[in-house]
Amino acid sequence: MKEYSYIDIFSGCGGLSVGLMNSGWKGIFAIEKSKEAFETLKYNLINNKKHFNWPNWLPIQNYCIDNVIKRYKNELEELKGKVDLIVGGPPCQGFSTAGKRNREDERNNLVNSYIKFIKIVKPSMLFFENVKGFTLCFKKKNGGIKHYSNYVCDKLSSLGYSVHGEILDFSDFGIPQRRKRFILIGLLTGDPKKFFETLEESKAKFLKSKGLKNKQNLKAAISDLLKKNGIVDSPDTKYFKAGKYGNPTSNYQILMRKTCNGLNKIPDSHRFANHSITTIKKFKYIIKNAPRNIELKDFISKICNTKKRTVVLLDKNTVAPTLTTLPDDCIHYCEPRILTVREYARIQSFPDWFEFKAKYTTGNNARKRETPRYSQVGNAIPPLFSEQCGLIFKEVLDGN
Repeated sequence: MKEYSYIDIFSGCGGLSVGLMNSGWKGIFAIEKSKEAFETLKYNLINNKKHFNWPNWLPIQNYCIDNVIKRYKNELEELKGKVDLIVGGPPCQGFSTAGKRNREDERNNLVNSYIKFIKIVKPSMLFFENVKGFTLCFKKKNGGIKHYSNYVCDKLSSLGYSVHGEILDFSDFGIPQRRKRFILIGLLTGDPKKFFETLEESKAKFLKSKGLKNKQNLKAAISDLLKKNGIVDSPDTKYFKAGKYGNPTSNYQILMRKTCNGLNKIPDSHRFANHSITTIKKFKYIIKNAPRNIELKDFISKICNTKKRTVVLLDKNTVAPTLTTLPDDCIHYCEPRILTVREYARIQSFPDWFEFKAKYTTGNNARKRETPRYSQVGNAIPPLFSEQCGLIFKEVLDGN
């Protein structure tokens, strides 16, 4: 059988690559600027799973994509026409409506780096992902507008690609989270609309093969990770407690725990926050009295005397809202605490064997240069979604 190859750029901690691995793809290499995110990808997919056929000319480390293009342009040109797929999307912070949309964010310029990389390697197919805000216009001071999604489509078309983009909600594909993202497919040969049509037609069959329903609620995702299951000293952080597994209560939990060693194993990155007594009392009040799955800005400003912009009390009977990189944006649906990294990862459909590295959180100016565990998960593409995409990629490239 043909071995399908891909390169993952702006890879983050590896959510896209996990799904592609599970759908039978083989990675060539990955490009990620963040040292912390690449440490997680390297541990899981390079050292543990041996997933990449990493070339000898590229040292295994974190990179800025511009440095790779500059230092290894000749080697990249040798790959032209030999790569089936390039996946990834530039950082989304400058485009995201969940934060401060900033037309001047220097990371927006990485769109041009992406296009330059595609031009050099010229894969048969490309997969571009970004936030919904990527499709919205920025107003320019001189009266014009900057519409990045149209800009990317025009540039890729000029390189010979047929392109088509749509906004998809990952909760429609078995992810227990309402997460809308702009997905763009480019093909040198064929109709990229077929990808979206086949993805929609195939999702029910795919989820059924995994024993899953079309919609997963939050309880089905994380109810075996409750604090009441028992606590132990955190294996990776002093002065913190971590949780134990409870019995799985859904097929989703069984799937996520596959290849893990049963109830005696402590879930990776399942460390609980050290909340103050005051915070716990506030959370208990919110759990008892607040509406669920909506922003509680007005409620908490009056009751809890805080100016925090976004807090959501989760609802176990429906999907979670879009997870951000800020863990205190969400309160657990029945326990007075924020979610753990492992619960974040479950909601993003990372399997439990996937371990996260580096510190858990960071703050202030350090957020601009560090990517802690919560951020790694919050920035990722859900592996269960990318696995479905990987299967369709192969069908499209085969012309089926």
